[in-house]
Amino acid sequence: MPDLLLPADIANIERATLDAVAPQVVDDTLPGWLLPFEATTIGRAKSAVPLQHEGLSVDDITHIAQRYRQHQLAPAWRLAVTPGLQPLLYALRRQGYSPQQPTLVQTGKTGTLARTPYRHTVVLRHAPDAAWRSVYTAPGFDRLDGEARIAALSRSEVVMYATVVDGNQACAAGTASFSRGWMGIHGMRTVLTQRQRGMASAILAALAQEGLRRGIEDAFLQVEAENAGARALYAQNGFATAWTYHYWRA
Repeated sequence: MPDLLLPADIANIERATLDAVAPQVVDDTLPGWLLPFEATTIGRAKSAVPLQHEGLSVDDITHIAQRYRQHQLAPAWRLAVTPGLQPLLYALRRQGYSPQQPTLVQTGKTGTLARTPYRHTVVLRHAPDAAWRSVYTAPGFDRLDGEARIAALSRSEVVMYATVVDGNQACAAGTASFSRGWMGIHGMRTVLTQRQRGMASAILAALAQEGLRRGIEDAFLQVEAENAGARALYAQNGFATAWTYHYWRA
């Protein structure tokens, strides 16, 4: 089980998430919420997210929907399955929205990750390069989604980029954000023909070593509940679920 998270941890994780995926606009003027606005395939970059898991007004739902429509975007929310948010979930369902894409927010320790042995060479860079980019548009992946992730992560000011190259081929990529006292793992991807070779674990360990160098002890990531392979990888590396959320969309 993860360490008990304080309310400040929840807020910092959500702010750090948007620091990493770097939406073009983030509105934080509605108390208790972050409202990212961007026309993208990345759900986190275009869904309202609460900074706390209780004490929010149901009336916020109407205000948020109006703001998304003003930005020519479909209203969407990313809400944890917690007792304190149940009134909002009920209100959304009554208004015709439904929960989709269950996702786990998981936390772990950089020290645990950093001790994972690995045999691949991981190249860490402060700026994205062609090898890193190529993994997201490799055969078998949705090219538009890959390009959206490249654009978002490349805009971030707090991200480090990791790539495993075997011969002349970039085989795996990922990033870590270092923000708000947390290391966030984002954009983990391995070329389809190179899976099951330990490359993702190598990237996690290398990024965690960088996190330790920066004095960051805590790590988080988000993984879709249906992605059994990724969940197994993260469990092997010490991650445990802190909360589950759904995207609420029309």
